[in-house]
Amino acid sequence: MILEMKVPSPGESITEVEIAEWLVQDGDYVEKDQAIAEVDSDKATLELPAEVSGIITLKAEEGDAVAVGEVVCLIDTSAEAPAGGATTTEAPKAEEKKVEAPKAAPVQSKTYVTGTAAPAAKKILDEKGIATSDVSGSGRDGRITKEDAVKAVPSMGTPTGGSRSTGRKKMSMLRRKVAERLVEAKNTTAMLTTFNEADMKPIFDLRKQYKEEFKTKHGVGLGFMSFFTKAVTRALELYPDVNSMIDGKEMITYDFCDISIAVSGPKGLMVPVMRNAEMLTFRGVEAEIKRLALRARDGKITVDEMTGGTFTISNGGVFGSMLSTPIINPPQSGILGMHNIIERPVAVDGQVVIRPMMYLALSYDHRIIDGKESVGFLVAIKEALENPVELLMGGDVKKALEL
Repeated sequence: MILEMKVPSPGESITEVEIAEWLVQDGDYVEKDQAIAEVDSDKATLELPAEVSGIITLKAEEGDAVAVGEVVCLIDTSAEAPAGGATTTEAPKAEEKKVEAPKAAPVQSKTYVTGTAAPAAKKILDEKGIATSDVSGSGRDGRITKEDAVKAVPSMGTPTGGSRSTGRKKMSMLRRKVAERLVEAKNTTAMLTTFNEADMKPIFDLRKQYKEEFKTKHGVGLGFMSFFTKAVTRALELYPDVNSMIDGKEMITYDFCDISIAVSGPKGLMVPVMRNAEMLTFRGVEAEIKRLALRARDGKITVDEMTGGTFTISNGGVFGSMLSTPIINPPQSGILGMHNIIERPVAVDGQVVIRPMMYLALSYDHRIIDGKESVGFLVAIKEALENPVELLMGGDVKKALEL
């Protein structure tokens, strides 16, 4: 019996996926539930398991975009497993190929159209900033075609020695979708960024005093993300417009805080979501962030875990970023950018002291968030970070940390 394996639906809004990598070879014997391929959707990379055991015949190539429900492989269930459970494949015999002498290229006579670009080709060259004199035309009598213009690359200057090779590879579907969403955010929102800074010494002191006890009891570290998440959920309650989205001519405001955490995975940027973060304790936030980060790193994150989100936190500081203007994750209306912590001289009570300082950046959609709300929101985060015991822990550190 031959079973047709079709692409399952990863989610309601996904209509096609891309074969990122086949994990088996054509003709291999596969076991039921064995991972046979990795497929990229516009939201995540997922594994495709074999539905039955048998000999597999691949029907799609790596890099092919296939629609949900389309057949990607056949599995012959009547085939028996090879002895010892190992798949034996015979090395293909080398085929002798006749080497033909290269045909001489036809000599093109130079005419008045030689080096002239067709209208479509000229438009492409103008967009790339390439002169027609720098392109060799392959059309009739040396005319520059649209294909010539598409393949043309700008000059990199006169080489002076050394290796100057270039590489070109197709972007994954996830990477392309991220690129589209970032451009969409820039083009369709009235994005503005406001800045502030926070003295991180109070959090440093708390972590120094309690991080070992916290890790011993809960099995997770007491990091900065729990403080920032708690500060963000508090600020969202104070300024609900930041926890809103535009839907046509209406504004949707949420009474819950689903916080998206931007993390770097092997397939690129991923943004898993912490559901109802306003209800999580410090321990709950740290455990959930660790769980989502590990799943994203291992490529096991699901579409559902990256769907939704009402506000995003991006921590560029882990890569050494000192200051940035984060881009909104649409359809959300705000994103907080964290940065690296640097000891700097600051004035405290009329005295110059050295403090660990972090720059904070809030990018927001000015269509529904006014300057007053955006600045007040960021100040509320700053105040919570600089006075965490009173504003985030209710004055009882051990109770807040569940120690």
